[in-house]
Amino acid sequence: MKTLLIANRGEIALRVMRTAERLGIRTVAVFTDLDAAAPHVHAASDAVRVPSYLDVDAVVAAAVESGADAVHPGYGFLSERADFASALEAAGVTLVGPSAAVMEQMGRKDAARELAVAAGVPVVPTGDDASYPVLVKAAAGGGGKGMRIVRSAGEMDEAVAAAKREALSAFGDDTMLVEKYVERGRHIEVQVVGDSHGTVLHLHERDCSTQRRHQKVLEEAPAPTLTDDQRTAITTAAVDLARHVGYVNAGTVEFLLDDDTGEFYFLEMNTRLQVEHPVTEMVTGLDLVELQLRVADGEPLGLSQDEVRREGHAIEARVYAEDSFGGFLPQAGTASIVRWPTGLTGVRVDQALESGQTVSTAYDPMLGKVIAHGADREAARQALVAALDETAVLGLTTNAGFLRTLVASDEFRDAGIDTAWLDRNDVPAPDPTTARLLGAWTSALLTSMDTGHPFQADGFRLGGDPAPTLVELDEDVVVDRAAGTANGVLVRTISAADHVLEAVVDGHVVRSAINAQRDFVDVALHGQRFHFTRPDRMSGSAAVSDGTLTAPMPGTVLDVRVSAGDRVTEGQVLGTLEAMKMELALKAPFDGTVTEVGATAGAGVALGATLFVVEES
Repeated sequence: MKTLLIANRGEIALRVMRTAERLGIRTVAVFTDLDAAAPHVHAASDAVRVPSYLDVDAVVAAAVESGADAVHPGYGFLSERADFASALEAAGVTLVGPSAAVMEQMGRKDAARELAVAAGVPVVPTGDDASYPVLVKAAAGGGGKGMRIVRSAGEMDEAVAAAKREALSAFGDDTMLVEKYVERGRHIEVQVVGDSHGTVLHLHERDCSTQRRHQKVLEEAPAPTLTDDQRTAITTAAVDLARHVGYVNAGTVEFLLDDDTGEFYFLEMNTRLQVEHPVTEMVTGLDLVELQLRVADGEPLGLSQDEVRREGHAIEARVYAEDSFGGFLPQAGTASIVRWPTGLTGVRVDQALESGQTVSTAYDPMLGKVIAHGADREAARQALVAALDETAVLGLTTNAGFLRTLVASDEFRDAGIDTAWLDRNDVPAPDPTTARLLGAWTSALLTSMDTGHPFQADGFRLGGDPAPTLVELDEDVVVDRAAGTANGVLVRTISAADHVLEAVVDGHVVRSAINAQRDFVDVALHGQRFHFTRPDRMSGSAAVSDGTLTAPMPGTVLDVRVSAGDRVTEGQVLGTLEAMKMELALKAPFDGTVTEVGATAGAGVALGATLFVVEES
């Protein structure tokens, strides 16, 4: 293998490139017009434009044009498309993954279930064998897309319709499965790898139970709640299934462990590298991408099962462009300042977000991953908390503060989070008080040095210390630099450089990233972004009607269910909006009459666009 095309973008493209280049393999990127300036384009030896990352013909043509011996699909996009594997094979290009035939079998949940039964692996009861609650899920899907929990027969039609729409959009296939829903379970998955010489190994297991609406949030290795007997049974089942289908290359066999009974069931097999593969790499010391490339090149794994070590514990946090404390809505915009943790022992960051980079809703909202390894689970957990403290993205809201709060919680510390815990419990939003004080302190400091306008609050007095400064944020803060206080709280600057302030606030040392402007102040503290506006006293405020429904995120209108003049009841769905693979129902805020419809099915809308107006009865 001399040249490798990476048919993906973002952090996974960069991660694959790092290993390929270490092995002396030339790398080729593909990109769309929207990604022309993206980090993965600059990092590759060569780059080829494609109209879409999902365009099979264009990506295969790019591989042939660039002289690629092989294509690494990463995850998502074309990574589990059997037609892509077949097209590459026909073009004489190697796919870094299993064969098209195996991918076709295992990539579909319905076909994979039948193979699991044949291999003697326990499966979840489905159809008539499953009583409510049940899980409706896409047969061709993954990543939590096209899934709905149904608790009664009356909910079934709406749930199936919504899941079908989501599945068709994400996978081009709206075939559904209905299976038993386990209320309190553990999502356990086993990393397997096989070569073309008959060797199939497991690289131990991961626990991915910390998830919201079937989308993983935190992942760790090894699974903290398994008994030795359970671990042996699950890893053996995974290897048995992979060997039964003649699996070659890296894959993941996923199981659901019922907390109440201790029984485990096969869920699906992902025929690709997983997002959470770094935790396996950190406990085994193996480079999974290197193993993938060597297997694709026809080499034997060169390992026995006994040689696959497991040392310490690793935990991964997925950083998304989303407002976790504002309904988990996807976010878009320009990241003005980005600071990822560096220089921390046992911490790894896989990311593709830089200062000044624009994040759109066109692709998955994951921006990067922060991973920590320690001698045991508690050491890894504390290292991850420290790493998330150093994670700062301004100009764009992310879930980093949510992740930090979650990892620091007693529930996660005690391994008490099951697959539905985040759907049953709220994570408390961080208190903005300290961030507000830091933002005001920085604003006052910058104002005192600013000579750009004649009416600045510079605290000028003859023969005395500067007077206290009133900083108008969302709440007013009085900063007295002479006394070293903000709203009476003692503040002392330790260092301030490159938008990072280290200070002592009320006796505690804190580090924050700050972007202070005339009309706003952005502060990232413990991972959480706090956005404080500085009001313009000369401008009026626009009246906002409670009956106006605006787009909470840029996206595409999926459907419109009402017209102007229609009578509606509180909670009635007026239409649906989709962005970043997330579907949002827009509901009437009260009983009334629809007076305006600004939404059109299939049309793109900007953040804040008026979609519906309802006049209260």
